[in-house]
Amino acid sequence: MSLEHVAHKDIKQFAIDRVNLPADKASVYRAQVRRVRELLEKHVADHPEFVLKKMQLSGSLAKGTALRSLNDIDVALYLSGDDAPHKVSELLEYIAQNLRKIPNLNYDQVNPQTYSVCVSFKGTGLDVDIVPILYYGDPDWRGDLISQDDGSRLMTSIPMHLDFAKKRKVAQPTNFAQVARLVKYWASIQKDEISGFRFKSFMIEMILAHLCDNGVDFSDYPDVLSEFFNYLATTELRRTIAFTDNYSASAIDIQNDRVRIVDPVNPANNVGRLYDDHEVGLIVDAAYEAGDAIDYALRATTKGETIAAWQRVFGSTFSVS
Repeated sequence: MSLEHVAHKDIKQFAIDRVNLPADKASVYRAQVRRVRELLEKHVADHPEFVLKKMQLSGSLAKGTALRSLNDIDVALYLSGDDAPHKVSELLEYIAQNLRKIPNLNYDQVNPQTYSVCVSFKGTGLDVDIVPILYYGDPDWRGDLISQDDGSRLMTSIPMHLDFAKKRKVAQPTNFAQVARLVKYWASIQKDEISGFRFKSFMIEMILAHLCDNGVDFSDYPDVLSEFFNYLATTELRRTIAFTDNYSASAIDIQNDRVRIVDPVNPANNVGRLYDDHEVGLIVDAAYEAGDAIDYALRATTKGETIAAWQRVFGSTFSVS
C-alpha cells in the first residue's frame, strides 16, 4: 500500500534532486582534469626528465558514481618506476616540484599530502587529489599504487578497475551506478551521525558488484536497497567477496582478516583489511536500522509514515512531491 506514497520513481527523483552530481558539473570537473593533463603533457614535452607515463581520472567521477557533495577528484599519475623516487615523501615532493613548474598553477595550489599531492582550484572549489603509481611497462597498466590507507604499495590498474565497473554498469544499465550513489549517500549520512562510522566507497561498490553478479535485479530501488541492507545484516560481512574477471579463484591470497573483500585487479589485496569488529558492528547496526526502516515503509498505510520511514534511511531532506 505504501508504494502509492513512495515508489521506485520517487527514490529516483530524490536521487536526481539531492544525491547525484549534476551532469553539467561533472562535465566541468572532467574538463578541469583534462586541462591539468594537457598542461602536464606540455610540461613533459619541455622537461623530459619528468618521467610521466600516463595521467588518468579515477575514483567516483571516472566510474559515474560521484555524489552531489563531491569535493575532490581522484587522479592517478603513472610514473616510470625505474626512474622516479621510491621513498614516498621524496616521490610526492618530486611530483609537487614538477607541478609547480607548470604555467597557470600557482605555488600554493600544489600541496603534498601524506600519500598524495593535492592541487586546489578556486574557480570550482574542487581539489584534484593526485595519487602516484610506479609503472614498469605492463600493457594493462598494472603498477604499484601508493595506498591512501597506510602508504603501502599495492599492485593495481586503473583501466582494469574502470573496465570492471563498466561491465556491471552494462549488466544493469543506469541502475548499477544509481544504486551505488544512493548507498554512498546513505553511508555519508551515517558518517555524520555515528561517531567512528566509516564505510569505504570502494567496499560498497564491490558488495553491489557481488550482488549484481549473483542475479540481484537493480531496477527497483526500494527492492535492491532492501537486498543490500539485508546482505549486510545477515552476513555481518563474514563472507569472502571475490571476483574472477582478472584472475582465477586459486590466485586469491588474503589473510584471515575480519572483512574479506578482494580487489578485482589484485588477488593479494583485501580492500577491507583495516576494518575491525567495532567498525564492522557500526556498519551492520546501521544496515539493520535502514533495512527495518524500508520494511516499515513498505507496510506503512499513510504517506506521512512512509516518508518518515524513508527519512530514517536518507535523512530529513528526503521528501516526495
